[in-house]
Amino acid sequence: MLVVRPAGPSDLDSLLELAILSGPGFTSLPEDADVLSERLDISRDSFAGKLAPQERWYTLMLEDTATGDVDGVGSVKAAVGLKRPFFSFRIVNHTQSSPSMNVRLDHQTLVLVNECTGWSEVGSLFLKADRRKGGAGRLLSQSRYMLIGADPELFADNVLAELRGVFTPDGACPFWDHVAHKFFPMEFDDADRMTGSTDKQFIVDLAPRHPIYIGLLPEPARAVIGKVHPQGVPAMALLESEGFRPNGLVDIFDGGPTVACQRDNIRTVRDARTLTLSVADEVDVELVSLASTDSVTAFRAVRTRVAIDGDTAHMTREAADALKLKPGGVVRVKS
Repeated sequence: MLVVRPAGPSDLDSLLELAILSGPGFTSLPEDADVLSERLDISRDSFAGKLAPQERWYTLMLEDTATGDVDGVGSVKAAVGLKRPFFSFRIVNHTQSSPSMNVRLDHQTLVLVNECTGWSEVGSLFLKADRRKGGAGRLLSQSRYMLIGADPELFADNVLAELRGVFTPDGACPFWDHVAHKFFPMEFDDADRMTGSTDKQFIVDLAPRHPIYIGLLPEPARAVIGKVHPQGVPAMALLESEGFRPNGLVDIFDGGPTVACQRDNIRTVRDARTLTLSVADEVDVELVSLASTDSVTAFRAVRTRVAIDGDTAHMTREAADALKLKPGGVVRVKS
């Protein structure tokens, strides 16, 4: 059975493998063992409640209980932009007109902003290629919202997600090559690494201070603004199914879109029910549901068949064991 569970320091090798597989542009998964080790320490302390709520960054691993293999990662960051700026480009519409010439022109510009301070962020969603079928991606994605729903007050009223922008098959990034690189004279990988491991002062120092007119950019750059990397299309679909929508912000390096939703309007947060667990030898229902603990500290999530009878959730011993719950315990279920 696949289970989503908290990540900790012992997951370093698995997380590094996933970071390498994720490829360029995945800022939250750098191929840097030291950075990832620090992140796993933060995850351990976040789940243990040892950090202030807004400093917590919960990392989740998708594990096959039969083999112990770790096949995916996801995360929830309690708040962004508090200690380090959270920069984006906002797409701004400008209208200019000349009544004397009977001319009206609509222009779009990119303007550097830092608008999402204090928002929560769901991110780092990545699965190995052979796990991208059979509901594993949905389990990993939705588990983040089940975590939020277990204690909503630990998270902000608004939740965002950044999606990776477009890269060509050979690893080139049109938006970086034609736009961002003009302001950041370094390799994309270096800028990407510095974004995740420094205070971002280099962005403050070098980023454009004036609007960039999109119409003046080369066509390859214009074509990818706000577009998602092909590998991110399923993730975008899952986000949209939860109620996330583009909010007019794009990444300053790869041009990928940002989507957002109010915390309490996220479908899984809103619709999951808190029930009492009953263990059954068999559960005779066709529908597979999402089930999790009702605890951030002891968070675990699975997809399994659940028969609901009033305020009771009947599931198999295997599912209960995967959640580390006993009969009579509290389980959250999203059908």
